[in-house]
Amino acid sequence: MKKKIIIICSILLLYCIGGIAFTFLKKEFKTKKDEGITMKRYNYVLFYKDMKIYKDEFMILKSNLESSNINYLDYAKSISKLFLIDLYSLNEKENVYDIGGTEFIYPSALENYKLNVANTLYKYMKDNSNGKREQELPTVSNVIVATPEETKYEIDKKEYDGYKISLDIEYEKDLGYDKKADLTLIRDKNYLYIVEKN
Repeated sequence: MKKKIIIICSILLLYCIGGIAFTFLKKEFKTKKDEGITMKRYNYVLFYKDMKIYKDEFMILKSNLESSNINYLDYAKSISKLFLIDLYSLNEKENVYDIGGTEFIYPSALENYKLNVANTLYKYMKDNSNGKREQELPTVSNVIVATPEETKYEIDKKEYDGYKISLDIEYEKDLGYDKKADLTLIRDKNYLYIVEKN
């Protein structure tokens, strides 16, 4: 009888230890998968699910921003590319509310930006929360900086130094989406933000 009790207790103990270990490992995996890579002093995050083209440009940006001498023109080029890759790769989005490029938008313009994108560019995108969407949507394959130039820009009754950048957008398959974009960025302290897109 004592032997059976010891065996049952041992099995229960192993079961409990296994359950705790599984929970811990699951939490660790989820954390790593969801959090990705962050930058010192900046709120930019690279997620493990992001596309290779996005990851490559993100690492260029990270190297620049973590250097002792930040090149702000290169910073502007990088976030312009990242913004367009994220915005126009609709195939990577879960639904109409999964708006790309939001982390690069000037804070006071963010809500209008999200509303505008949801009602125009993303308007007819079907939901993919179950992973079974069959709709053909674009994926950006390359973004080329055409003509960057310095500028001044007024927002919220304050003038900022900034950049105007023209870019060409290439896709894995041409589905008729924008192939050119003109962005205006401003510098607010050590951050650059996109304030206008044409």
